[in-house]
Formats: sequence, structure tokens, C-alpha cells
Amino acid sequence: MQKPVNDSSNSNIAQLGHPVLRQRAQLVRDIQSSDCQALIQDMMQKVEQANGVGIAAPQVFQSLRIFIMCSKPNARYPDAPEMPVTAIINPEIVERSVQTEKGWEGCLSVPSMRGFVPRHTNIAVRYHDQHGELHQTRFAGFIARIFQHELDHLDGLTFIDRLESTKDLVSESEWYAQFSPSTN
Repeated sequence: MQKPVNDSSNSNIAQLGHPVLRQRAQLVRDIQSSDCQALIQDMMQKVEQANGVGIAAPQVFQSLRIFIMCSKPNARYPDAPEMPVTAIINPEIVERSVQTEKGWEGCLSVPSMRGFVPRHTNIAVRYHDQHGELHQTRFAGFIARIFQHELDHLDGLTFIDRLESTKDLVSESEWYAQFSPSTN
């Protein structure tokens, strides 16, 4: 387990521009280690506190291939579907649909911005859970979007890197005013 890049930042979320967000994260070798399990619990708490639907280890200053998915309706994503909080470890996409769809994304590491990002609508994935069990499943729609967004973090990318045009980037206040499902 790596040491945090900056101990004083450990309680925060890495923001766009921090070098950890541009690194390819390392495979997790010992899922059952106390360090790994503590990191997973910390990430679950942080994403809940931030009203996110996902968070990746690089966002908490750990360059490891772990992310949390926890879709549910909240202030940031009022129409998000419900899913159990899930730790995703050493994930990979094994198949992608040809069909893509643009959708609005925000990011805890890119506060106050939203982007209209193209993503594959369906994906087949493989990953280990926090108990070390291997899962192979398919995700579609918003859940597939979360998986792809968080996997990008593990590869040193943010949603901004996926935009087709800078015209697809708006401030969060304008997104709420113009595009939010709760205001339309």
C-alpha cells in the first residue's frame, strides 16, 4: 500500500491538476490486507459524504486500481438508479457496445463543472470485490457510465479528457439552471 502523497491532504479529495490524477494506478496485490480494507472503508465514507456516485483511489491520493460505485438519487444526481455500494478492484472492461451516448457527468475532483461526455451504453466487465471474489457482469446506462468514469481515473484520465468539444463543458450552476432533471 502506498503512503498518501500528502498527509495533510488525506482528508480531502485530489483536485484536477494534482499529479496523482494523471498516473496509471497500480494493480492491487493483496485485497485482504488491512491497508487495502481500510482504504476501501475510507473511500466508501468519502463518496457518501460528498454525495457522489463513485470515487476512485487516485482521488484519495492512492494510485491503486480500486474504485467505489454507489449509485443512488442524491442532490448531485437526482435521477440516479439505486445500487448497493460496491468496491471494484483491478477492474477491466472486456467488451463494449458499439453504441455510445452522451450524458452529463460531474466529478469530485473537478468541482463546479459538468461535462456532456460520450460513453459506451453497455459494457461487460470483470473485477474483484472487497472480499477478493471475481465478478463478471454487464452494466448498462448510468451504471455503465459510472464504471467507465471511475475506470478512467485509474488510467490517469478525467471526464474532461473524453469531451468532444469544450462547448460540452459547463459550470455546475448553469447545469442546474439549464439541464438538471430536477429543474426541467
